Amino acid sequence: MKDKVTDVYNQLAGYYANEADGKSLYNTEYERPAMMAQLPADLTGLTVLDAGCAAGWYSEQFLTAGAKVTAVDFSPEMVKAAKQRTKGKAEVLCLDLADDLPFEDQSFDLIVSSLTLHYLKDWGKTFQEFKRMLKPNGQLVFSVHHPMSDIELLPEAHYFDTELLTDHWTKSGKTYEVLFYRRPLSDILNSTLRCFSIGKVIEPEPTLRMKELAQESYARLMKKPQFIILKANKS
Repeated sequence: MKDKVTDVYNQLAGYYANEADGKSLYNTEYERPAMMAQLPADLTGLTVLDAGCAAGWYSEQFLTAGAKVTAVDFSPEMVKAAKQRTKGKAEVLCLDLADDLPFEDQSFDLIVSSLTLHYLKDWGKTFQEFKRMLKPNGQLVFSVHHPMSDIELLPEAHYFDTELLTDHWTKSGKTYEVLFYRRPLSDILNSTLRCFSIGKVIEPEPTLRMKELAQESYARLMKKPQFIILKANKS
């Protein structure tokens, strides 16, 4: 599973670095605006971990907002792209969030994880590490696939199970086979509550600009959300 996901994202690194910002409305007009709305506009002096940084879009925003940024990803090619994007201003490391992480206790004011955790079957160890690394009153903000959206990809789904599924993404004329896990909403919430208190649950709405540019996609997302966002606090 891990090797297959790493291979796909190594192949996608160029797309994320050069094309995703302008071509993927699910990024620019859906997930990213909703995530950024949960974060302070001014991050001056704060330490931020970008947990699953991909090609570094979020890391770049955090740097612009004044944060001291550490970014991690399991794909070496994504790490390379993120390093290029952040121009040496962020510490960017190739790490697996399922492993012990090499950061001191209470290292970060904020951990942000965008569309990453659904590649992990078990969140228990990862969330324990996030809790350990957050400062008192620190925050975790993360987005994952919405369980009601992913379930349609399985021919015989069992909603209350954590299930490995396969999706097919077409990017720049090439189709990629992408594996990840879907889990019920109760598991998303309860896994978070074992380590954090939940401050807010967001089922994001697409922007009005998306309605102008892609009416069918806008209408589909207004009927069935693709992602879910949680804003949690260290207990």
